[in-house]
Amino acid sequence: MDPDQSPLKKSALQAALLKERIASRISTFDATYRLFSPGERLVLYLLMATLSLSAFALLARANALVSVQVPAQGGTLLEGVVGTVRFVNPLLALSGPDKDLSALVYSGLTRATPEGHVIPDLANQYDISEDGTTYTFALREGLTFHDGTSITADDVVFTILRAQNPDFKSVHRADWEGVEISSGDERTIVFTLPHAYAPFLENTTIGILPKHLWENVPAEDFPFNSLNTHPIGSGPFKIESIDTNATGAATRYKLSSFKKFSLGEPYLRSIELIFYPNEESLVGAFNTRRIDSMAGISPRAAADITRRNAAIARSTLPRTFGVFFNQNKNAILSELAVRKALDEAIDKERIVADLLHGFGVTLSSPIPPRILGARTAAVPQPLGATISTSTNAQGSRAEDTRTMLSQGGWSWSEEEDVWKKKNTALSLTLVTADEPTLAAAAEAIARDWRAAGIRVEVHVYPLSEFNSVILRPRNYEAVLFGEVVGRALDLFAFWHSSQRNDPGLNLALYTSVKADRVLAEARATTNVQDREQLYEEFEEIVLADQPASFLFAPEFIYILPERLRGVKLGALTTPAERFTNVHEWHTDTEAVWSIFTPHADEE
Repeated sequence: MDPDQSPLKKSALQAALLKERIASRISTFDATYRLFSPGERLVLYLLMATLSLSAFALLARANALVSVQVPAQGGTLLEGVVGTVRFVNPLLALSGPDKDLSALVYSGLTRATPEGHVIPDLANQYDISEDGTTYTFALREGLTFHDGTSITADDVVFTILRAQNPDFKSVHRADWEGVEISSGDERTIVFTLPHAYAPFLENTTIGILPKHLWENVPAEDFPFNSLNTHPIGSGPFKIESIDTNATGAATRYKLSSFKKFSLGEPYLRSIELIFYPNEESLVGAFNTRRIDSMAGISPRAAADITRRNAAIARSTLPRTFGVFFNQNKNAILSELAVRKALDEAIDKERIVADLLHGFGVTLSSPIPPRILGARTAAVPQPLGATISTSTNAQGSRAEDTRTMLSQGGWSWSEEEDVWKKKNTALSLTLVTADEPTLAAAAEAIARDWRAAGIRVEVHVYPLSEFNSVILRPRNYEAVLFGEVVGRALDLFAFWHSSQRNDPGLNLALYTSVKADRVLAEARATTNVQDREQLYEEFEEIVLADQPASFLFAPEFIYILPERLRGVKLGALTTPAERFTNVHEWHTDTEAVWSIFTPHADEE
């Protein structure tokens, strides 16, 4: 071979030689293969198949070791809802269906999380002044409504001004009373409060209306505009189609995911809300698999579900049900020993087990669980999960109550069959509203008190009469009722002495200089940890005074398909708040190498 050959000729020669070697080896293998008997050929095939399967299994195992399952786009959720739709409008929404759709269709400057925090939504950041009276928000860039129109500060200002205007009759008017709003430019909004109010940030979760569609709608036409049933927002889902019946009422809303949602395109492709006239028909639709999920059902309905390939998410509602003592109406209630004895006598566990079918938690303070301290979001569990029904023996409670009364100077009169002190009999009247759970709870409480020798009469009033004749004028000795505390935990209206009279909500007519100071300081403290410490101090003050007997907090019940993942429930103020992280819900997943998703959670 000539050493001066070009590199190209050398390469061609080497390729030709390699080709000859391969052809020679194939010829040799073919000749050898022809010598194999049929049995030997079968063994060869089996060995080759085994080798291929082993290699495939090794590759699959290696892939699994370096992969994680992450949510993927796809899937539809069919959810049943009781009620009808009128105002899919964040300023007007009153009913459950209205609030559900508003939560899906609209976005606010901020968004609540299941863990109890408030995070930026349409805004990408916000600042609070040191004195807690000025809140400055900056909008994200590139935001649009569902119709493609850009979102600006003008839309935010327009929405809040409409909420403040009494002519538009917004349900959120009180939240914005006294708040000044201005915009420095297209992306900056400034709120100025008359005084520091820590829960104000919650108000900024209100959905933002598109000014270009609503600005020419006068106040008298505002509730009747077609946009109330065919809304345009900027939330995680947009309206795709609406089914109606012969009367024009909506029977089904189909919503599709909004790709430009501020927190990222939702994983679910669509959500359909299907409306039913009552809970019975709703549960029937679920049991016959016409819907996938239903929310906010009663404990009795949850206990009667027959379909089992489902999950249940339960979350304690931030509501406090209790018996509030009016010491001004009955002198014996002014004694701390009596109030504590009345609380001791009540079998709260039995009330939760019997009346709430286990879907609730007992209380011993004015603050529901999972409001203070570390907050974790409840996630779905298999349907039929165990429900606590434990209860203390009534006899033991009654005996402890008698001991407390004796220590408080009361003595038992065998002749009159009543506790007495200085010729005063231990007797009181308990009132409540004509609502099944409240009425039944009142009777259960009365039985416990009577078992301890305490005389009690129970009066149940129709709700309208209860509010006007009993509650507002504080015309009761002891009243069984509930308070919606809320996620932000502003207890001022419920316990500050300035709120003893209507329209205040201090049903126990509680007066405490120490409690007043703490409550006032708490609502002005923007630091979450500092505010929670103040509420812990308030809790200790109230427990020492026992102005009420705190009974239970009910649970929100959400029945879901097992395939749906990512659902987290926090302390819900309304059932619609179950959708706070709806953009993270998913039914489909895909395997992705972990090096490409360092923060992905495994399914």
